Amino acid sequence: MARKIKGPKVDRRAFLTGVALAGAAGAAAGVGKAVAATVEKAPPPRRPSALRPSAQVAANETATPAAMPAQAGKPGSDYMVDVIKSLDIEYLTSNPASSFRGIHESLINYGKNTKPKFITVNHEEIGVAMAHGYFKATGKPLVTLCHGTVGLQHASMAIYNAWCDRVPIIVMGGNDSDATRRPPGVPTIHSAQDINAIVRDYTKWDDSPVSLPHFAESFVRAYKLAMTPPYEPVMLTLDAELQEEPARERDREEFRIPAYRPTRPPQGEAAAVREAAQMLVAAERPVIVVDRLARTPNGVKLLIELAETLNAPVVDQRGRMNMPNSHYLNQSGRRGGLIAQADVVLGLELTDFWNTVNKFIDNEEGLREPAIKPGTKLISIGAGDYYLKSNYQDFERFQPVDLSIAGDGEATLPTLIESIKSALTGDRRAVVERRAEPMKKAWAESRQRSLQAAAIAWDATPISTARLTMELWAQVKTLPDWSFIGGDFGLSGWPSRLWGIEKHHHHMGGPGGYGLGYNLPAAVGVALGSKGLGRVTINIQSDGDMMYAPGSLWTAAREKLPILNVMHNNRGYHQEVMHIQRMSNRRDRVAECGADLGPLGTRLENPNIDFAKLAQAMGVWATGPIENPADLGPALKKALDVVKNGEPALVDVVAQPR
Repeated sequence: MARKIKGPKVDRRAFLTGVALAGAAGAAAGVGKAVAATVEKAPPPRRPSALRPSAQVAANETATPAAMPAQAGKPGSDYMVDVIKSLDIEYLTSNPASSFRGIHESLINYGKNTKPKFITVNHEEIGVAMAHGYFKATGKPLVTLCHGTVGLQHASMAIYNAWCDRVPIIVMGGNDSDATRRPPGVPTIHSAQDINAIVRDYTKWDDSPVSLPHFAESFVRAYKLAMTPPYEPVMLTLDAELQEEPARERDREEFRIPAYRPTRPPQGEAAAVREAAQMLVAAERPVIVVDRLARTPNGVKLLIELAETLNAPVVDQRGRMNMPNSHYLNQSGRRGGLIAQADVVLGLELTDFWNTVNKFIDNEEGLREPAIKPGTKLISIGAGDYYLKSNYQDFERFQPVDLSIAGDGEATLPTLIESIKSALTGDRRAVVERRAEPMKKAWAESRQRSLQAAAIAWDATPISTARLTMELWAQVKTLPDWSFIGGDFGLSGWPSRLWGIEKHHHHMGGPGGYGLGYNLPAAVGVALGSKGLGRVTINIQSDGDMMYAPGSLWTAAREKLPILNVMHNNRGYHQEVMHIQRMSNRRDRVAECGADLGPLGTRLENPNIDFAKLAQAMGVWATGPIENPADLGPALKKALDVVKNGEPALVDVVAQPR
């Protein structure tokens, strides 16, 4: 039971009204240069390693090995760096390893550690998740390096998240391909005939180049395919010998870096789009449902135009920030009622159309029933049909629709909008206009209900998720610009319900594959991309997810990234707490066993984790655990002052489960 803590009180209703409505008035509003040819020169004198060698090994560290003459000619990995530098890639993330030591050395010495800059991470999953978040912040992909079989297995969960979330990442894995040349022992254990097979089911394309010209073509192809909607990760193998040996004469003669030209995203077929427009214009109660529609800020503007042209409510499933929550047509809080009464449902880039128009009840029967009335017409526009594979079930259950249009949703919107405008005759235009006032009234009433709900248990402890969210918003809304990373379903959706989320980068969506270990490293990636854009990154970090990749804090501190991490510390894997409780109740275990043992295996207690000390150990300013709600606002303000000075910070907040 929640208990009260004495201390200075904040008027909950006045506070909520002020912080919820502030800033909610308006709606959201290359090709790299070719690398110059290099003239081969005599190798420079050998320098010591980055680490000062001991007296016993100093000679070995600085001298040319007796059995290995100085390498003549330009090494293959230098050519690889030339290719990477021809594209607009700012950073490369990596946990260092021997299988790509050749390109690692070339990146930092030959490439001068600029574009891409080498970012050290403590785990391959961190490196991929950083690239995931970085793309969401910038719209540009990163490269991440993985070590053979073991490194790629570490990275695989994060690659799967990116696959489900339709995010482009260029993964390169080192491998000693030639069994007669590779060193014995660990390098052989970490090699494979085909390391790409580990992630082939959830990458868009992969290749294993066998020459430097082959690498040049494959890398540019990989970049091009990754950046063609639907965006997805791609994978290249880096052969160790190809990296380390001087380029062969034939390779030097044939080496060319292909020019990159982006592929225009596929659009829906024109006749089908006109048919969809006619169905929407004729509808009495159309509903627009969106998930991963807005690839860019322009996608947000197009969705607003579409919704206003029809005065149709939008249900944002928040795979991205598609529709500003300050707009009266964002009716996400009324999802169930709107879909139940709809006569036409337009799904734009939906991951799960079946679950949008059906209900699943987790009881013994697993009850499934329609959420729409008979005769409701369903229209789907999306690029999902372009990328399906058979093994992993991220494509969800099959939903028959009346009109299915294959094409990138954002790229198709201009044609759909113009077709709707052309089909709107005088009488239908009047019908559309009459929808506006009821929608504005419903939006205001929904916002008021959320404010009233947030006020419940305002002074309780553990701190309510509503108070955690709104005390944080009171600080965030003072910033010139900001990005919020991660989904907010575990927070009862409070940021989406009450913050002023109006720009494309204000809400980045969740992990895609719902794999734990995403939020913290993705937030570090967002901060890496946002640092030069003047944005502060806001991460409400769940405790269970944090413990999968806590080393992300070290990278944030090393790179001096402006990121505010606020722990939603409910001291448990609460999703699993609910599952075990449900099973115990279904089986009536309390009556049978005389006790409820549901918390066993799901709670992060005895001992409690001190997240502030964990962060401090990695060089991050931190405070907490905060248990008194009266202490929360001052702690957040102090932390944000640290972030404004260009450093990461963490506030550990002991909060209610959801």
